[in-house]
Amino acid sequence: MTIAVTGATGQLGRLVIEALKQKIAADDIVALARTPEKASDLGVPVRGFDYAAPATLAPALEGVDTLLLVSSNAVGERVAQHRHVIEAAKAAGVTRIVYTSLLHADVSPLSLAAEHLATEADLAASGVPATILRNGWYTENYTGSVGGAVAGGAFIGTSGEGRISSATRTDYADAAVAVLIGAGHEGKVYELAGDDAYTLADLAAEISRQTGQDIPYRNLSEADYAAALAGFGLPADFAAMLASWGTGTAAGALFDDGRALSALTGKSTTPMAESVKAALA
Repeated sequence: MTIAVTGATGQLGRLVIEALKQKIAADDIVALARTPEKASDLGVPVRGFDYAAPATLAPALEGVDTLLLVSSNAVGERVAQHRHVIEAAKAAGVTRIVYTSLLHADVSPLSLAAEHLATEADLAASGVPATILRNGWYTENYTGSVGGAVAGGAFIGTSGEGRISSATRTDYADAAVAVLIGAGHEGKVYELAGDDAYTLADLAAEISRQTGQDIPYRNLSEADYAAALAGFGLPADFAAMLASWGTGTAAGALFDDGRALSALTGKSTTPMAESVKAALA
Protein backbone atom coordinates (compact mmCIF):
# COMPACT_ATOMS: atom_id res chain seq x y z
CA MET A 1 0.00 0.00 0.00
CA THR A 2 1.30 3.43 -0.96
CA ILE A 3 0.42 6.33 1.33
CA ALA A 4 0.80 9.93 0.16
CA VAL A 5 0.85 12.98 2.43
CA THR A 6 0.02 16.48 1.16
CA GLY A 7 1.66 19.53 2.71
CA ALA A 8 4.69 17.35 3.35
CA THR A 9 6.98 20.27 4.13
CA GLY A 10 4.55 21.74 6.66
CA GLN A 11 4.89 21.22 10.38
CA LEU A 12 2.21 18.53 10.61
CA GLY A 13 3.06 16.84 7.30
CA ARG A 14 6.70 16.38 8.25
CA LEU A 15 5.76 14.79 11.56
CA VAL A 16 3.33 12.40 9.87
CA ILE A 17 5.99 11.27 7.38
CA GLU A 18 8.61 10.77 10.09
CA ALA A 19 6.14 8.72 12.14
CA LEU A 20 5.07 6.70 9.09
CA LYS A 21 8.71 5.80 8.41
CA GLN A 22 8.76 4.04 11.77
CA LYS A 23 5.83 1.85 10.69
CA ILE A 24 6.19 1.14 6.94
CA ALA A 25 8.90 1.16 4.29
CA ALA A 26 10.02 4.59 3.13
CA ASP A 27 9.42 3.56 -0.50
CA ASP A 28 5.73 3.11 0.33
CA ILE A 29 5.41 6.77 1.38
CA VAL A 30 5.04 9.67 -1.05
CA ALA A 31 5.68 13.24 0.08
CA LEU A 32 3.56 15.73 -1.87
CA ALA A 33 4.89 19.27 -1.74
CA ARG A 34 4.39 22.50 -3.64
CA THR A 35 8.16 23.00 -3.53
CA PRO A 36 9.60 19.48 -3.87
CA GLU A 37 13.19 20.49 -3.15
CA LYS A 38 12.14 21.49 0.37
CA ALA A 39 11.15 17.87 1.00
CA SER A 40 14.44 16.35 -0.17
CA ASP A 41 15.52 15.65 3.42
CA LEU A 42 12.50 13.50 4.24
CA GLY A 43 14.01 10.28 2.92
CA VAL A 44 10.94 9.26 0.91
CA PRO A 45 9.87 9.73 -2.73
CA VAL A 46 8.79 13.31 -3.39
CA ARG A 47 6.36 14.64 -6.01
CA GLY A 48 5.38 18.19 -6.84
CA PHE A 49 1.85 18.97 -5.68
CA ASP A 50 0.24 22.41 -5.78
CA TYR A 51 -3.36 22.72 -4.56
CA ALA A 52 -3.81 25.76 -6.81
CA ALA A 53 -2.62 23.96 -9.99
CA PRO A 54 -5.34 21.31 -10.52
CA ALA A 55 -4.00 19.96 -13.82
CA THR A 56 -0.85 18.73 -12.07
CA LEU A 57 -2.54 16.87 -9.22
CA ALA A 58 -3.83 13.62 -10.72
CA PRO A 59 -0.44 12.65 -12.28
CA ALA A 60 1.21 13.18 -8.87
CA LEU A 61 -1.28 10.74 -7.30
CA GLU A 62 -0.63 7.90 -9.72
CA GLY A 63 -0.20 4.62 -7.85
CA VAL A 64 -1.30 6.10 -4.51
CA ASP A 65 -3.70 3.98 -2.47
CA THR A 66 -4.32 6.15 0.60
CA LEU A 67 -4.06 9.94 0.66
CA LEU A 68 -3.72 12.14 3.73
CA LEU A 69 -5.17 15.49 2.69
CA VAL A 70 -3.73 17.98 5.14
CA SER A 71 -5.96 21.03 4.94
CA SER A 72 -4.56 23.99 3.04
CA ASN A 73 -3.44 27.05 5.00
CA ALA A 74 -4.98 29.40 2.41
CA VAL A 75 -8.01 30.46 4.45
CA GLY A 76 -10.75 31.58 2.07
CA GLU A 77 -9.46 29.46 -0.80
CA ARG A 78 -9.50 26.05 0.78
CA VAL A 79 -12.84 24.77 -0.50
CA ALA A 80 -11.77 25.06 -4.13
CA GLN A 81 -8.25 23.81 -3.44
CA HIS A 82 -9.45 20.75 -1.54
CA ARG A 83 -12.06 20.04 -4.23
CA HIS A 84 -9.30 19.97 -6.83
CA VAL A 85 -7.41 17.41 -4.75
CA ILE A 86 -10.48 15.23 -4.20
CA GLU A 87 -11.31 15.23 -7.91
CA ALA A 88 -7.71 14.39 -8.78
CA ALA A 89 -7.62 11.58 -6.23
CA LYS A 90 -10.77 10.06 -7.69
CA ALA A 91 -9.38 10.32 -11.22
CA ALA A 92 -6.09 8.71 -10.13
CA GLY A 93 -7.82 5.76 -8.48
CA VAL A 94 -6.98 6.61 -4.86
CA THR A 95 -8.96 4.20 -2.72
CA ARG A 96 -9.15 6.20 0.52
CA ILE A 97 -8.76 9.80 1.63
CA VAL A 98 -8.04 10.89 5.20
CA TYR A 99 -8.76 14.59 5.79
CA THR A 100 -7.70 16.93 8.61
CA SER A 101 -10.80 18.93 9.54
CA LEU A 102 -11.73 21.03 12.59
CA LEU A 103 -12.93 19.92 16.02
CA HIS A 104 -16.75 19.75 16.05
CA ALA A 105 -16.83 21.39 12.62
CA ASP A 106 -20.57 20.76 12.34
CA VAL A 107 -21.40 22.95 15.35
CA SER A 108 -18.27 25.05 15.84
CA PRO A 109 -18.69 28.85 16.10
CA LEU A 110 -15.20 29.35 14.62
CA SER A 111 -15.09 30.99 11.19
CA LEU A 112 -12.80 28.18 10.01
CA ALA A 113 -15.58 25.61 10.30
CA ALA A 114 -17.50 26.46 7.12
CA GLU A 115 -14.64 25.60 4.77
CA HIS A 116 -13.96 22.33 6.56
CA LEU A 117 -17.63 21.35 6.44
CA ALA A 118 -17.73 22.09 2.72
CA THR A 119 -14.77 19.79 2.16
CA GLU A 120 -16.34 17.07 4.29
CA ALA A 121 -19.43 17.34 2.06
CA ASP A 122 -17.30 17.15 -1.09
CA LEU A 123 -15.62 14.02 0.24
CA ALA A 124 -18.98 12.40 0.95
CA ALA A 125 -20.19 13.25 -2.56
CA SER A 126 -17.02 11.98 -4.24
CA GLY A 127 -17.70 8.33 -3.59
CA VAL A 128 -14.11 7.80 -2.42
CA PRO A 129 -14.06 6.15 1.03
CA ALA A 130 -12.94 8.78 3.54
CA THR A 131 -12.01 9.28 7.17
CA ILE A 132 -12.39 12.69 8.81
CA LEU A 133 -9.92 13.72 11.51
CA ARG A 134 -11.49 16.72 13.20
CA ASN A 135 -8.40 18.12 14.88
CA GLY A 136 -8.59 20.46 17.83
CA TRP A 137 -6.07 23.24 18.46
CA TYR A 138 -2.36 22.63 18.54
CA THR A 139 -0.87 23.32 21.97
CA GLU A 140 1.92 25.07 20.04
CA ASN A 141 -0.61 27.74 19.04
CA TYR A 142 -0.33 28.89 22.65
CA THR A 143 3.14 27.89 23.73
CA GLY A 144 4.56 29.87 20.81
CA SER A 145 3.54 32.94 22.83
CA VAL A 146 5.19 31.85 26.08
CA GLY A 147 8.35 33.85 25.46
CA GLY A 148 6.37 37.00 24.72
CA ALA A 149 4.25 36.49 27.82
CA VAL A 150 7.33 36.19 30.02
CA ALA A 151 8.90 39.26 28.44
CA GLY A 152 5.68 41.27 28.67
CA GLY A 153 4.68 40.10 32.13
CA ALA A 154 1.26 38.69 31.14
CA PHE A 155 -0.42 36.20 28.83
CA ILE A 156 -3.18 37.96 26.90
CA GLY A 157 -6.17 36.64 25.01
CA THR A 158 -9.90 36.80 24.61
CA SER A 159 -10.84 33.24 25.57
CA GLY A 160 -12.28 34.00 29.00
CA GLU A 161 -12.91 30.83 30.98
CA GLY A 162 -13.16 28.72 27.85
CA ARG A 163 -11.63 25.27 28.35
CA ILE A 164 -9.12 24.18 25.73
CA SER A 165 -8.52 20.50 24.98
CA SER A 166 -5.40 21.03 22.91
CA ALA A 167 -2.79 18.48 21.87
CA THR A 168 0.61 18.78 20.26
CA ARG A 169 1.27 18.42 16.55
CA THR A 170 3.08 15.18 17.35
CA ASP A 171 -0.06 13.85 19.06
CA TYR A 172 -2.18 14.65 16.00
CA ALA A 173 0.45 13.21 13.66
CA ASP A 174 0.44 9.95 15.62
CA ALA A 175 -3.36 9.77 15.35
CA ALA A 176 -3.17 10.35 11.60
CA VAL A 177 -0.62 7.55 11.23
CA ALA A 178 -2.80 5.17 13.25
CA VAL A 179 -5.66 5.80 10.83
CA LEU A 180 -3.49 5.71 7.70
CA ILE A 181 -2.03 2.28 8.44
CA GLY A 182 -5.01 0.85 10.32
CA ALA A 183 -8.16 -0.87 9.11
CA GLY A 184 -11.84 -0.15 9.68
CA HIS A 185 -11.64 3.66 9.66
CA GLU A 186 -13.56 4.27 6.42
CA GLY A 187 -16.63 6.43 6.93
CA LYS A 188 -15.58 7.43 10.45
CA VAL A 189 -15.44 10.96 11.85
CA TYR A 190 -13.06 11.36 14.78
CA GLU A 191 -13.23 14.35 17.14
CA LEU A 192 -9.58 14.64 18.17
CA ALA A 193 -8.41 16.63 21.17
CA GLY A 194 -6.15 16.46 24.20
CA ASP A 195 -6.98 14.30 27.20
CA ASP A 196 -7.02 17.23 29.62
CA ALA A 197 -8.51 20.69 29.24
CA TYR A 198 -7.23 23.98 30.62
CA THR A 199 -8.08 27.67 30.50
CA LEU A 200 -5.62 30.36 29.49
CA ALA A 201 -5.53 31.34 33.16
CA ASP A 202 -4.35 27.80 33.90
CA LEU A 203 -1.72 28.15 31.18
CA ALA A 204 -0.51 31.45 32.65
CA ALA A 205 -0.36 29.86 36.10
CA GLU A 206 1.79 27.04 34.73
CA ILE A 207 4.15 29.54 33.08
CA SER A 208 4.35 31.36 36.41
CA ARG A 209 5.09 28.14 38.26
CA GLN A 210 7.87 27.10 35.91
CA THR A 211 9.52 30.53 35.66
CA GLY A 212 9.06 31.65 39.25
CA GLN A 213 7.58 34.89 37.89
CA ASP A 214 4.07 36.28 38.25
CA ILE A 215 2.59 35.92 34.75
CA PRO A 216 -1.17 36.57 35.01
CA TYR A 217 -3.71 35.97 32.28
CA ARG A 218 -5.29 39.19 31.03
CA ASN A 219 -8.59 38.69 29.24
CA LEU A 220 -9.29 41.38 26.66
CA SER A 221 -12.27 42.28 24.57
CA GLU A 222 -12.18 40.92 21.03
CA ALA A 223 -11.51 44.39 19.63
CA ASP A 224 -8.73 45.14 22.11
CA TYR A 225 -7.07 41.78 21.52
CA ALA A 226 -7.19 42.29 17.76
CA ALA A 227 -5.62 45.72 18.22
CA ALA A 228 -2.90 44.25 20.44
CA LEU A 229 -2.08 41.57 17.86
CA ALA A 230 -1.95 44.18 15.12
CA GLY A 231 0.40 46.16 17.34
CA PHE A 232 2.70 43.13 17.41
CA GLY A 233 2.92 43.35 13.63
CA LEU A 234 0.20 40.95 12.47
CA PRO A 235 -1.91 42.06 9.48
CA ALA A 236 -5.13 43.65 10.73
CA ASP A 237 -7.41 41.12 9.00
CA PHE A 238 -5.52 38.17 10.43
CA ALA A 239 -5.40 39.76 13.88
CA ALA A 240 -9.18 40.19 13.80
CA MET A 241 -9.60 36.56 12.75
CA LEU A 242 -7.41 35.30 15.60
CA ALA A 243 -9.33 37.44 18.09
CA SER A 244 -12.63 36.01 16.86
CA TRP A 245 -11.31 32.48 17.37
CA GLY A 246 -10.52 33.42 20.97
CA THR A 247 -14.11 34.51 21.45
CA GLY A 248 -15.24 31.19 19.98
CA THR A 249 -12.95 29.42 22.44
CA ALA A 250 -14.68 31.24 25.30
CA ALA A 251 -17.92 29.73 23.98
CA GLY A 252 -16.49 26.21 24.17
CA ALA A 253 -15.30 25.69 20.61
CA LEU A 254 -12.05 23.98 21.62
CA PHE A 255 -13.32 21.73 24.40
CA ASP A 256 -13.80 17.98 23.99
CA ASP A 257 -13.59 15.20 26.56
CA GLY A 258 -14.10 12.17 24.33
CA ARG A 259 -10.42 11.16 24.34
CA ALA A 260 -10.67 9.77 20.83
CA LEU A 261 -7.13 10.91 20.05
CA SER A 262 -5.46 8.87 22.79
CA ALA A 263 -7.76 5.95 21.97
CA LEU A 264 -6.37 5.95 18.42
CA THR A 265 -2.73 6.27 19.44
CA GLY A 266 -2.89 4.04 22.50
CA LYS A 267 -1.12 6.61 24.69
CA SER A 268 -1.95 9.76 26.62
CA THR A 269 -1.65 13.10 24.88
CA THR A 270 1.19 15.44 25.81
CA PRO A 271 0.43 17.37 29.04
CA MET A 272 0.25 21.13 28.73
CA ALA A 273 2.92 21.51 31.41
CA GLU A 274 5.35 19.46 29.33
CA SER A 275 4.74 21.71 26.33
CA VAL A 276 5.34 24.82 28.45
CA LYS A 277 8.64 23.31 29.65
CA ALA A 278 9.71 22.69 26.07
CA ALA A 279 8.75 26.23 25.05
CA LEU A 280 10.73 27.76 27.92
CA ALA A 281 13.74 25.64 27.01
